[in-house]
Amino acid sequence: MRAGRRTLRLHRPDKVLFPGNGDAEQYTKGDLADYHRAVAPFMLPHLRGRPLMLERHPDGIDGPRFMQKNTPEHYPEWIRRVELAKEGGTVHHTVCDDTAALLYLVDQASITVHRWLSRADGAECPDRMVFDLDPAGEDFPAVREAARLLGELLDGIGLPSALMTTGSRGLHVIVPLDGRHGFDEVRAFAREVADTLVEDRPDRFTTAARKKDRGARLYLDVQRNGYAQTAVAPYTVRALPGAPVATPISWDQLDDPGLHARRWTVADAVEQARTDPWAGLPRRGRALGPARRRLRALRG
Repeated sequence: MRAGRRTLRLHRPDKVLFPGNGDAEQYTKGDLADYHRAVAPFMLPHLRGRPLMLERHPDGIDGPRFMQKNTPEHYPEWIRRVELAKEGGTVHHTVCDDTAALLYLVDQASITVHRWLSRADGAECPDRMVFDLDPAGEDFPAVREAARLLGELLDGIGLPSALMTTGSRGLHVIVPLDGRHGFDEVRAFAREVADTLVEDRPDRFTTAARKKDRGARLYLDVQRNGYAQTAVAPYTVRALPGAPVATPISWDQLDDPGLHARRWTVADAVEQARTDPWAGLPRRGRALGPARRRLRALRG
C-alpha cells in the first residue's frame, strides 16, 4: 500500500476480522485498510499529536483482545512515540500523525483507537472534555433525551459542543477546551455539569459509578476526563459485529428517528464524514472560568 512517501505491506489482507452472521456483514483486514485509507483525511485531525491506546484483535473480534499502551520495539522508527509518566514509571505511547501510521496500525490488527483528551506536548491539560452517555441496556431514547438536555445546558453556559455516536450503545458529547486547565479541574467541572442534570431528573439520570446503584437510569460518565484516561476516537471502528464506527453527527441529526449508536459502519461512515457534521464547532476551545460562573449562577 502506498501512503504518502511510504510503501507498506499489508499482511494477510484476506484474514477475516469481522465474521458475518445474521444481519452483520463480513469484513477482512483488507476491508479495514480500505476504510482507513478513505477516512484518514477526516480521522487524522482528531489523532495527530495525541497519545493513543490501541485495542488489538489479531484473530478477529471473536478472538483475544489486547489493550496496548506501550509501543512495541518492533514498530518502525518512523512511527512516532511519546514518553509519558505513569504511576511507578513511564509509557511510550504510539502517536498517529499520518495515513501511513494509521495503515500500519491496521496491519497490526488495531481495530479500535482510543485517544487521550490532551496532546503529547501538553499532556497534563486536556483540550477536550467528554460526557459519555451510557444507557441502561439498549435505551437509546434516554440517550437522545440526555444529549439534548446536556447540549442545551452547555450552550446556556457558553460552551459549544459536538455529538458523536460511540459505535456501541450511547453518544459522546464533546466540548473543545483551551488546554489551560488541568485534568482534575476539568473532571470536577464536568461532574458539576452532570450533577446539574441529575438534580433536575433524578429518576432518569445518574452519576453513580457502580452499576448496581444505577438501576434503569442513564449513566452520565465523566470519568474519562482524567490523566491517562482515553475515549474512542472519531471515525474509529468498534470491535463489534458489522464493524460499527464511532461517528460525529450534527445536532440536527439527533432528531433523526433512525439514529442509534451503531448507525454507521465501515460501509458508510466516510459518506457521513464528507458532510462535515462538526462544521459549526469553533476551532478554538473555550476557557472554563466564565462557564463555571454561569453554571453556579444557574444552580443558585
